[in-house]
Amino acid sequence: MKDEICILTVRSSINQDIDRINREYFNLLSESTGKKIRVIEPDELSEGEYYFVYIASGGSEQQFRELMKYIGGRRIYLLTSGKSNSLAASMEILAYIRSMGGKGEIIHGDADELSRELGNVLKAESALAAFRKMKLGQVGPSSDWLIASDMDRTALKDKLGISICDVPMDELLAEYEKHTYKEDQWTELLKNQDFDKEEVERALWVYGALDRISETYGLSGLSVRCFDLLTSIKTTGCLGLAVLNARGIFGGCEGDMPALVSMAILGEISGKPVFMCNPSQINTKSSEMVFAHCTLPLNMPYKFRLDTHFESDIGVAIAGAISEGDATIFKVSNDLGRYYASKITIEENLNDPDLCRSQIRIKLPDCRYFLEEPIQNHHLICSGDETKSLEKFFKLI
Repeated sequence: MKDEICILTVRSSINQDIDRINREYFNLLSESTGKKIRVIEPDELSEGEYYFVYIASGGSEQQFRELMKYIGGRRIYLLTSGKSNSLAASMEILAYIRSMGGKGEIIHGDADELSRELGNVLKAESALAAFRKMKLGQVGPSSDWLIASDMDRTALKDKLGISICDVPMDELLAEYEKHTYKEDQWTELLKNQDFDKEEVERALWVYGALDRISETYGLSGLSVRCFDLLTSIKTTGCLGLAVLNARGIFGGCEGDMPALVSMAILGEISGKPVFMCNPSQINTKSSEMVFAHCTLPLNMPYKFRLDTHFESDIGVAIAGAISEGDATIFKVSNDLGRYYASKITIEENLNDPDLCRSQIRIKLPDCRYFLEEPIQNHHLICSGDETKSLEKFFKLI
């Protein structure tokens, strides 16, 4: 996100004290958001899908109507100070915007509310802009057991602008046979762990192969049919995906494209690493669940150890400990028509030998969604409460 917020202003000339009120309001905006506020003129507008307009006072409605010639059909966020009849004018203007077929909303409140609402808008709009240029890769088809997880590629392109590139598994295997990868802080970290050095090296060859594929196709993320690697080259994709995610390239398991798209949405919204995981246990009485998987972004756990892959007991997986506290769980459907997002609490990291290696117990407001209407299997978790930003995002698409 940019370090400044550009704002158009409309105002009445009647209130002689308006300049002082405006300065106070812009100072409040800057302090609450941590960003520079730049007031611009209509001829300074850059290309974009949305604009902020500060309604400084009542009596500015006609001035706004003239401004619409420059704004056109963009989404409009109306900022109001709550003084000089600013809110009343904003309500009249919003009704006008909608009567003209436009989209907009009013942002109003104290410093905390402004910071929260503007932050949510900027996260959602920034993510949507990023997706317009995004390409994701599917390396091999989805795993055979993911019978409800085919991505609606037309909906993905139409709603988000994301395209999917299919990469044959044979291409990944050919890249693996080059037995090379770029050294970086993450590969060094893994090689220094107390684990079989040869197994780590072989797993990092998978990383090198996935890295080169992402570069060749210009991918922002990829999902790989990773269980095929267990039989073909006797290792796993867990380390490779962990390093890609730590570097900011979304990496998903089992060729699950709805999960990868969900990871990309949550990652772009939050700016944080995202854990793709399986629901493993539900306690409906306490509204707690256990989620687990054999990989996670290397920059997500505060500590980790290497282990074998759970189902096969071969290769290398990651057993990571994630910080306890507020978090978000999320999943979007394969046609982007439905999503689930909830604030949760990560209560404990577990070490159950009968589960995938990275394991967390979480507390939810309600578990019924998972038993009555789950959006497929895999779900995505990041730290912090991002539910309002996600809600704002889905209003845009």
